[in-house]
Amino acid sequence: MFDRLREDLRVVREQDPACRSTLEILFCYPGFKALRDHRLAHALWRRGFHFLARYLSERSRRKTGIEIHPAAKIGRRVFIDHGTGIVIGETAEVGNDVLLYQGVTLGGTGKEKGKRHPTIMDHVVISTGAKVLGNITVGSYAKVGAGAVVVKPVPPHSTVVGVPGRVVRRDGVRVDPLAHGNLPDPVLETMNRLTREVSELKERIRQLETKEEDARAHGAETA
Repeated sequence: MFDRLREDLRVVREQDPACRSTLEILFCYPGFKALRDHRLAHALWRRGFHFLARYLSERSRRKTGIEIHPAAKIGRRVFIDHGTGIVIGETAEVGNDVLLYQGVTLGGTGKEKGKRHPTIMDHVVISTGAKVLGNITVGSYAKVGAGAVVVKPVPPHSTVVGVPGRVVRRDGVRVDPLAHGNLPDPVLETMNRLTREVSELKERIRQLETKEEDARAHGAETA
């Protein structure tokens, strides 16, 4: 137990440059608290104490703003940075060395039975506000960009952005998992596409107006 605690503390110190002390982690990091509480709730859930497990997980949610179902499987050295608004569903599975930012949802897509939440493999980074939905797998070392909505499996060593999420490559250059600004901006791409479409529509309208004026002029000359 103490080995696991020391491992969790080390991960926070390694991942968060703002961390100043172990005491700060123990008392001021909601992600650390949520994972610690989840381990106890998960152990109770596996032993059949479902109500008590749910009670503990709900109590942890009120304290931390992070909702993890006690049945969810969470690996080792997982780091939740900030964490507010994170939701991890009942059948979700999170591997080792995974990094989750605030507002991430590992959820379902409806009222399916059985395995209905995603499986996140090792060394995955899921950025702020991303939603990974359904019984899909996000491969090892994959990166999910901020605000993405992922509903299809993600291959290992890939980067996914956009709504719906799609695999992209940034000029063949590897993207730093913490450099969110280097990810393609799906909102900007959408705005650029809409701007092009508006320009094309204006050009078509101009052409139609020109043809109509020519037709009127020809009619007047004939008359």
